Amino acid sequence: MSPPSAAPDGQPATQTTARVELAASHAFEAFSWKDVVVDGADWAMEMEVTPRVVNSSGVLQGGLLATLIDMVAGVSLQRGEKAYLRNATSEMQVSFLAGARVGPVRAVAHILRRGRRSAVVRVDVHDLGADNLYVATSTLTFAVTPRETGPAA
Repeated sequence: MSPPSAAPDGQPATQTTARVELAASHAFEAFSWKDVVVDGADWAMEMEVTPRVVNSSGVLQGGLLATLIDMVAGVSLQRGEKAYLRNATSEMQVSFLAGARVGPVRAVAHILRRGRRSAVVRVDVHDLGADNLYVATSTLTFAVTPRETGPAA
């Protein structure tokens, strides 16, 4: 699989595209993440499964998987024409379906609802190196701040 030439918002697809807002040398930079383009998705990222991120059973540590899910969902709300100014996770439900052992894992976000005060995003995660094994599914609710669209009437 060759890397994509552009992220979903038209920016070059680089490892740092989704994290422009984070401080230099943020903890996330210690992991091997990259943005990918997936048809029909609002945002997607992949993460390598390395000895640094697995638990004692040899699978991707659940907390790191949940962090990847949260990041992909949050970034999806800050991209495109209907992007929110800010968002904060208010609820996150994750179903861990199988252990990711091979990698990379791909997390794909789909925005289910955009409101003035809240938004809902679904994220599905697959282990690409394990024959596209379905690893996790998650639904997240965010408190959001819309961008101003013009003067109030």
